[in-house]
Amino acid sequence: MNGTAADALMYTWFFLAVLSAGYVAYDAFTRNPELTVMKWGWVLVTLYIGPVGASLYVLSCKEPQPGTHERFTAPLWKQALGSTIHCVAGDATGIMVAAVAASLLDLPPWADAVLEYAVGFGFGLLVFQALFMRDMLGGGYRAAVRSTVFAEWLSMNCVMGAMVAVNVIVRSHVPGARDVADVRFWATFSLAVLAGLAFAYPVNVWLVSNHLKHGMGTVRALGSGGAALPVPKPATTATGTMAMPGTAVTGEQKAAMATLTVLFLAAGVLLAALFGSLA
Repeated sequence: MNGTAADALMYTWFFLAVLSAGYVAYDAFTRNPELTVMKWGWVLVTLYIGPVGASLYVLSCKEPQPGTHERFTAPLWKQALGSTIHCVAGDATGIMVAAVAASLLDLPPWADAVLEYAVGFGFGLLVFQALFMRDMLGGGYRAAVRSTVFAEWLSMNCVMGAMVAVNVIVRSHVPGARDVADVRFWATFSLAVLAGLAFAYPVNVWLVSNHLKHGMGTVRALGSGGAALPVPKPATTATGTMAMPGTAVTGEQKAAMATLTVLFLAAGVLLAALFGSLA
């Protein structure tokens, strides 16, 4: 990541990221019946991971023909990917804000990591999950927080476990990677978000398949008009909000999955300490 050639590659990557985000934004807001919060989620994540995000959007969320979105996004892997995108969009945005603040304040790596986790989890839960989804979850903000905190915490542990390892290790060995004014800072962040997305996906598959978290929805499925649904509508409450199907997951299973995500987070911190510098 040193030298003129590396700089040119990184700037080229960010140029492609902007183009990719522009394409996703145009298609999502003009042609896609996806929920608005998911449209923003796709745009943000694509801005962070560039052509990878745009490719995932086309493969999992862009309806191939008008009126086919519900059927196209029905498979579990697509529902889980949409759930992961929603999570990463909120968490990574909070982490980015914290990372910029830590760079400007010249915080040590361990304090930077703690701040990133706290702000990332707080923004992901309180804003991107509970605030933006409160109408869909019944209209009450506190109820939305309570209903999403467990799933958001599990997903955040996986996002941060991957991101802390990438961020700390790269920043410890690459000059300029801790400086918010350096392109290497943003290249490191982009790589970390991509790692966070990859490692958060499996737990989101488990959450969506067990009805502990929503996958991708559409405005048509929520009764806002549009073409007739090619698949049955999801259950809705008397107020018109989307109802989460019942789950058969036991308390012990939830505790087991929580333990695995905490261990994954700890493994990321351990890797950061072994191959980077947390001091």
